[in-house]
Amino acid sequence: MNVKIAYFVPDLTDSAARRRVRMFVRGGAEVAVAGFRRCPSPVAGPDGAPALDLGRTRDGRLLRRAASAVRAALDRERLARFVHGADVIVARNLETLLPAARGRALSPSNPPLVYECLDIHRMLLSPRGDGRLLRAVEDRLWREIALGLTSSPAFVRNYFAARGFPAPIRVIENKVLALEPGERPSPHPRPAVGPPWRIGWFGIIRCRRSFDLLSRLTRAAAGAIEVVVRGKPSMVSFVDFERRVAGEPFIRFAGPYRNPEDLPAIYGDVHFAWAVDYFEAGGNSDWLLPNRIYESCAYGAPPIALAGVETGRWLTARGVGLALPEPLERGLAEAFSRLDAATYAELAARVAQLPTADVVCGDDECRALVCALRAAVRRERADAAAPIDQPNVEPAP
Repeated sequence: MNVKIAYFVPDLTDSAARRRVRMFVRGGAEVAVAGFRRCPSPVAGPDGAPALDLGRTRDGRLLRRAASAVRAALDRERLARFVHGADVIVARNLETLLPAARGRALSPSNPPLVYECLDIHRMLLSPRGDGRLLRAVEDRLWREIALGLTSSPAFVRNYFAARGFPAPIRVIENKVLALEPGERPSPHPRPAVGPPWRIGWFGIIRCRRSFDLLSRLTRAAAGAIEVVVRGKPSMVSFVDFERRVAGEPFIRFAGPYRNPEDLPAIYGDVHFAWAVDYFEAGGNSDWLLPNRIYESCAYGAPPIALAGVETGRWLTARGVGLALPEPLERGLAEAFSRLDAATYAELAARVAQLPTADVVCGDDECRALVCALRAAVRRERADAAAPIDQPNVEPAP
């Protein structure tokens, strides 16, 4: 059975959305993409997939993005055309769920709706009126969902199960996608053993507390520890990012990078990868499993994470990287004071010995994902799906 997917994404230029489109296609599906954009001008869809432009939104402004979602949902004619002929509709993150559900209602075939949730915004956990309102909207939209996709078991344990999510959930971790021979991580040179020891902080740069901690750490080490920052700084968290970096003697911003094309080079240039995130401590930051841990392990850079959160538990279960307890600053200082060539060689060897399947996604997982969507389509067509009190967690293959 060939599956046609109408995929709603919050950012048409997001490399993670591009990765999911590739997974869908490799698994045997046809994909059309509708999404918002963060830039002024229209953009093409991920990997050239047909794209419906839903308009411009901005990072970190959930209420404004919600208003954009409402406007998109009101465009009946465009939504109806987009979902026409789709076997399944997939909504990536909460802001796309409303237009996706509206598109489903406009489709004569009433295809199943799949909710791909990769972040739990802090407002969803707020006891205030805005949080209660957002959860009420979410509860209403959840009634439409046939299958949930998420990237960490902690999201299931701490949010979806507690909220009574009414559909099965499949966990798909943010592994490095390697579908072609040239994409598969292979042995690669490592930087010369430090000091200076170089930490790479890559991706969406949004944690001011991490920046402050790394500033104090590198200054105290007086050049024995350096930090290379690459990616996209959040202008919501860092309105003064360029000034902050310019004032740091041992932190350097090396600009954006292409994912996955530049991953071997950027991780091959550092000794460690920073996987600490306090941005939404106590909620999303404690529960997520970020791209960084899979990328850094795949390309040989031991990750640094906080013990007691899901990222630290993932590392500890596999015996890799540095999962350090609070107070983190003291733990980092102690770890680097003991670090020598032999200790680092052992850390690097443990990362190199990780099973490939722990960090790399291949053809089997792509096919399994599309098979899960096919099953949702079959259940919907047979009118056999029924709500359940607690979510079923389908482990990634």
